[in-house]
Amino acid sequence: MTEKDLIKLISSAEQTTVQFKERISRESKTDISSEMAAMSNSQGGIIVIGVNDKQGEINPLSYQETQDTTNLLSDLATNGVVPSILINVENIAVEGGTVVVANIKRGLNKPYRDSKGVIWVKQGADKRKVFDNAELIAMLMDNGQMFPDSMPVKGTSVNDLDNDTVKKYLLNRFASYFERQGLSTAELSRQPIESVVAAIGKDLTLESLFTNAGLILPDGTLTIAALILMGKYPQRWLPAFTVRCVSFVGNSIGGEEFRDKSNGDADGNALHLYEYSMSFLTRNLRSVQVENDFNSLGELEISTVTLSELIVNAILHRSYVTEVPLRIFVFDNRVEIHSPGLLPKGVDTDNIKKGISIPRNKLLFSHGIFLLPYTGAGSGIVRALTKTPDIEFINDTEKNEFVAVIQRKENSAIIDKKPNAAAQTGNETGEVTISPKKKPESPSSITASILDFCQQPKSAKEILSHIGYAYHSRNIAKFIRPLINDGLLAPTITESPNDRRQKYVKR
Repeated sequence: MTEKDLIKLISSAEQTTVQFKERISRESKTDISSEMAAMSNSQGGIIVIGVNDKQGEINPLSYQETQDTTNLLSDLATNGVVPSILINVENIAVEGGTVVVANIKRGLNKPYRDSKGVIWVKQGADKRKVFDNAELIAMLMDNGQMFPDSMPVKGTSVNDLDNDTVKKYLLNRFASYFERQGLSTAELSRQPIESVVAAIGKDLTLESLFTNAGLILPDGTLTIAALILMGKYPQRWLPAFTVRCVSFVGNSIGGEEFRDKSNGDADGNALHLYEYSMSFLTRNLRSVQVENDFNSLGELEISTVTLSELIVNAILHRSYVTEVPLRIFVFDNRVEIHSPGLLPKGVDTDNIKKGISIPRNKLLFSHGIFLLPYTGAGSGIVRALTKTPDIEFINDTEKNEFVAVIQRKENSAIIDKKPNAAAQTGNETGEVTISPKKKPESPSSITASILDFCQQPKSAKEILSHIGYAYHSRNIAKFIRPLINDGLLAPTITESPNDRRQKYVKR
């Protein structure tokens, strides 16, 4: 650092990573050690000695004061902060003497305490004590000493898992094993869970299987990961594990007019929250014409691949210590996905674009692949950028959240696929279409489109809307029922085919 750099720094005044001290002494060592601990527990920073912190005026140190100051700083870094830290001390020559700059790195062994055992963190230009267990857990997470998703959820057991979701997990996880054994996953999907587990191992139980996988603790208690991925109602124990979706009129988060707003936060396990989020985005974004033929099927203005990757990323990598919901906002000109918690240590908004990934929640990441659509290779952000290159990523340290911002496309060729009473018409084949009447496709292309769409469970209404037809019993009978009868689509609620929550997934 040069004198010119120092003057520029002083002109910016004190801030989170910069503190000025006119002088330090043995009498003020507690204040200095607590400042060092706070910076180490936060983002690091520098302490500048020889600058008045009130007026920002340089009051240079003499040669002897410089010697005493550098020795004191080294002593406090070793004995005044627990565990000890390494600092880099730089002496800047100025007119009349020297200014001492102590560079303190973001700590690798959090939490750090001062000489009295107090834990501090930076808050703006000041610092504060830490009393909240959640903050301590966050520090241990940052240090790689704790993974919250492996923590127990007191009062839970295997009985708190959702049978349908568990069955889907098992069928996906052991699909290759079942195939080698000559077992049909379609047939197993119609069997009770006990039969599926027995097909994996004769003496296994679901509890022992999940205990071996780390999802259930030896005393039978569920981990956070198990509850989030496959729980019947995780919010009973984890009330902040929700999604809040709002579609605004205009481009301001302060707007008071909405196109679509969830009544309260959406809840359920990770699979349900993923489906809910994708459904919200699909119905609040436009379909745009991608071919010259007016009758051709449109595509969502933001790639569904992009949206899917970002939603999965937010669910799996969010902080489960930060007790706020995942938030999804649709504005006239952009979509924002707000994920609680900052990026894990070792990654930033630049290197995630290159495929660098450090999972915050290792159990969720390793087991979620059998329920949510991602590869597990850490390439989700890269894939999203391939489809939508101009995504903006923000690691907001003040709000403690990671935000993805996707600009919406402006395209005049909009396809409105939402049915309404005035637009629905019947034709000579008994089908109900959405005006303007779409050109009939070949049966094989419609089937392929439905099966591709149903990689994840979809309702009949969503399927028919996807292929351009209204939600009507005739269309269900023509397009969906034959695929079920042929074993290409499977209902998710097998015991109650007409359940209003019924969805269908590709087999």
